[in-house]
Parts: sequence; C-alpha cells; structure tokens
Amino acid sequence: MYIAFVTLLTCILPVASVIVQLFAFKNAAGIWPLVGEWFVFWAVGVRLLIAGLRQVANPQFTAERIFNIKSAEPLSVVRELGFANISMGILGICAFFNGGWVMPAAMVGGLFYGLAGVGHAFKTERNLFENVAMYSDLLVFVVLLAYVIATVVTW
Repeated sequence: MYIAFVTLLTCILPVASVIVQLFAFKNAAGIWPLVGEWFVFWAVGVRLLIAGLRQVANPQFTAERIFNIKSAEPLSVVRELGFANISMGILGICAFFNGGWVMPAAMVGGLFYGLAGVGHAFKTERNLFENVAMYSDLLVFVVLLAYVIATVVTW
C-alpha cells in the first residue's frame, strides 16, 4: 500500500495532471508552470499532508517500516515530523488555489525532499520502504529544482 501511495502521488498523478492540462485544455502557458503547479499540489501538498496525518496518528509506521526503529523513544520525534509534513502539505494544497504560492511551496517542499533523500542515501542499510522514500524524495527534489531554475532563470 505504501509503495502504491508514494508512486501515485509522486509520479502518476502529477504527470497525468500535467499531460491532461497541457493537451486536453490546450494550455499555452508552457510546461514548467504546469509541472510546478501539479508537483506542488500532489507531491508536496497531498502526499505530505497524508503522510503527516499518518505520522501523527500512527508514528510507529514511520519509525518501524521506514527507519527500522523498533523502540518507542523516537515516536514523539516522528509525531513532530508529522506536524511539519502537515504544515508543508497545507502550503502545497493552498498553492493550488493561489498561484503566487507555488514557487515558495516548491522551494520549501523541494528542499525538504532533497535533504530527506540525501539523509536516506547516506544510510548504508536501507529496507525496501526506505529505498522507496529515498528515490521518490530525490525525484521530487530534482523535478522541483528544475521547475525553480526554469522559472527563475530568464534565458
């Protein structure tokens, strides 16, 4: 379920949303504004909000399945990570309704995903769930970095 959830929210839904808006609605704004809008909405907004709610309600999942920590000591830290994820998720969803928030949400969400992905990468022993988290985190980071660069840099 976790792998399907992550794949859906970080790959399938953002890409499908970009394609639909680009071709079905003949969007003339170009691809990068759509990439920013939809990756911020799905990967930063929806994914982080749902992950945060789950971490607050059930911190054991993240501690045990992602980080392979079986003790109860880190559960309060995982719960606080959940609060941060909820906050970023709400920002990502709000950006969908206020286009001026897409860039800040992309920067905050992208930086979070990049740092989290690098943190996972430095661990020598990772389980399947942590590998999924690492690769999806780094994917979202690269996409949002490309969006920020393409938007900020004027050619």
